[in-house]
Amino acid sequence: MCVVGGLLAPTLVLAQEQEGVPIELLQLRNSAKLEESISPLTRSLLPSFVSGDTISGRTDLETVVEGHAMFRKADMVIKADRLEYNQPTDLARAIGHVRINRAGNIFEGPLLELRVDAFEGFFNTPNYHFLKNDGHGQADRVNFLDDQRAVIHNATFTTCKRDGGPDWLPAWILKASRIGIDNAEDVGTAEGAVLSFKGLPVLPIPYVTFPLSDQRKSGLLPPTIGLGNVNGFELAQPYYWNIAPNRDATITPTLMTKRGLNLGTEFRYLEPDYTGTAKMDWMGSDDLRDRSRWSLNANHQAKINSDWADNGFNLNLNLNRVSDDNYWKDFSRATVTTGQLSVNDAALVAANTQRLLANDAQLSWANGPFTSMVRVLKWQTLQDLENSAANIVPPYNRMPQLTTHYASETESGLNLALDMDYTRFESDNKVSNQNNGQRLFSLMQVSRSWRAPEGFITPKLQFHATQYEFDAPLSTGQKQASRVLPTFSLDSGLVFERDTEFFGRKLNQTLEPRAFYVHTPYRDQSFLPNYDSGANDFNLSTIYTENAFVGNDRISDSHQMTLGVTSRLLDPDTGAEAARFGVAQRILFDDQKVTLPGGTALTDRVSDLLLSGSVNWDPRWNFGGTVQYNPDIERTSRSTLNATYRPGSYRILNAAYRFQRASSEQIDLSWQWPLADLWGSSKQAMTMGDSAGRWYSVGRLNYGVNEGQMVNAVLGFEYDASCWLGRVVFERLQTGTSRASQSIMFQLVFVGFTGLGVNPLQALKNNIPGYQSLSQPAGSPSRFSNYD
Repeated sequence: MCVVGGLLAPTLVLAQEQEGVPIELLQLRNSAKLEESISPLTRSLLPSFVSGDTISGRTDLETVVEGHAMFRKADMVIKADRLEYNQPTDLARAIGHVRINRAGNIFEGPLLELRVDAFEGFFNTPNYHFLKNDGHGQADRVNFLDDQRAVIHNATFTTCKRDGGPDWLPAWILKASRIGIDNAEDVGTAEGAVLSFKGLPVLPIPYVTFPLSDQRKSGLLPPTIGLGNVNGFELAQPYYWNIAPNRDATITPTLMTKRGLNLGTEFRYLEPDYTGTAKMDWMGSDDLRDRSRWSLNANHQAKINSDWADNGFNLNLNLNRVSDDNYWKDFSRATVTTGQLSVNDAALVAANTQRLLANDAQLSWANGPFTSMVRVLKWQTLQDLENSAANIVPPYNRMPQLTTHYASETESGLNLALDMDYTRFESDNKVSNQNNGQRLFSLMQVSRSWRAPEGFITPKLQFHATQYEFDAPLSTGQKQASRVLPTFSLDSGLVFERDTEFFGRKLNQTLEPRAFYVHTPYRDQSFLPNYDSGANDFNLSTIYTENAFVGNDRISDSHQMTLGVTSRLLDPDTGAEAARFGVAQRILFDDQKVTLPGGTALTDRVSDLLLSGSVNWDPRWNFGGTVQYNPDIERTSRSTLNATYRPGSYRILNAAYRFQRASSEQIDLSWQWPLADLWGSSKQAMTMGDSAGRWYSVGRLNYGVNEGQMVNAVLGFEYDASCWLGRVVFERLQTGTSRASQSIMFQLVFVGFTGLGVNPLQALKNNIPGYQSLSQPAGSPSRFSNYD
């Protein structure tokens, strides 16, 4: 575990960034605030109101109010035992139990002198409370410089709420010889400052600036400290640069005791016609591998205005590169994006997220019923240099790919569609064992759907035409090949409904039988290469499709019928689904001869039986699952079961069981739960919405039954004390068959001020479905929320 001690720095600027906020939301709001302060000129033109037990004075000269005195003008209210106001000098003097509320910011003390319109003056020994960050403190004196700026002497600052006790001390407090407040920039500055936590000095700082709202500002972000078995002791000091309202950057040097110094940068930008991010990490000398290491991730989206397309052109660039094959192991937290992939490529990448890096450029546009795209896609594949058995065959590069899609509906209800795809496929022949080449594929289809409340029927006719040209002859001696195939399908279903009652609850029950017939004649395709085809996952969605494969290199011969039935229980008032149950099975009339390379022909006349169900009877509970039953062996070949329990905010339990015969069996548990509930707290605590004052357990355990060991694990605790948060999280990530990275993340957050340590929120969100951050910001409050 890491302990943050007394860190001394000549100058520390606690910058304000908005972590995790999409780039389109990063525009600075200084020109569009909902509640601008009233200017001195406007205030001088507004009337003044006074009240009290007794009022005396001379007209247009001075006014004296005694007993429950109150002076009100525009967004400012002054209350005191005695109040004197000199109109020629615009000077107000308040004595005894003075309270001033200006636009929600409150100061209280014994003596105030203030020029009202200019808002210049002083306040002796005040207590104060700031509206925007809910911070408060006390000082020897406050000097108001103008309506936006103030200087507080010998001051304290905290966001911890008072409990009313005479000996109360805040959990954390900033003490400074001088604090400057600038509401125009939403920035506070402190000189000679010491940050204390639980009475112990944590961060002595000669000079510090801190945000007064959620507005972004440049400066040093809090340092982060971590500990892991790969990096050793880790210290990072990020610097946030608020370049412009629509641009920012974060520069993060990180020292790793076992490896060296890493420099990370992230740049984000937003323009009317384009937006994007760019991230780069550079380690000049990594002691772990005795070489330099780097990674690059860039994402750019742009709209190009043009009369050639209905709405112009859309450009998407997604670049991901790293220095070497071991990067995915040594930097297990490296983030890459994969862009828009084919279904088969997406399935491959899903299993190897950090090992297949897409470099993708797409230009798309629409012209009436046509939607078109030009694309270049090149992969970087990271192999396992320590275990050749774990190596993967990379997808083919598309250099380039051109596609167009046409769709329209005639007046008679016919649906016409045309898909065309030209792709140049390239890869390393030594790895793929196939010739590179180019393919032109087209799919023409016409269908007609008749639908009614009681059911539907949809006949469809398809024509597949494919032309190949190869760089070198195939084993048959051909450098060209072609394939033409028709497909006929008929999809039909009925819907029966009835009113029923289960466990005293009135419901609508449906019975929805469905029959799907498809016929595609056999064409020998075994001599053709396989560039992008894969087997469809066998589930209740794909069992009702024409082709057993994804991609365009294999079109399955089919003469089969799929029969299924679904029953749903619906709430008659809202239409919400309380439960769903389904079963389906495929009947083969002829053997299916077309296979993927190395595959076997499908000859079973009856497929596995698919059963699925989901129950949402109570909003707090959710159950679901799918079972694939093999009638030949009379056993389950694959199953997935899951359950979620969520009785309220910050309370969620997830459980999942995944089984695939002769392959894998895993148990997955994740949770976020208040420990007090586990120890038998009150029923009220089980339904409370806020999280303050509680310990929480968080975690995820992913256990491999076949391996007999934990695959991935996240375990931690959180504490929310309202004005401060504490988190300690242990994470274990499997990076190889016998290798895993382990790290401890510790974070201490002083709400409304700053945070210290490594932020584990992203790890918790990635591993715990439904996880909620404690004390989420509610946005800037209205001044009328603290109105006198």
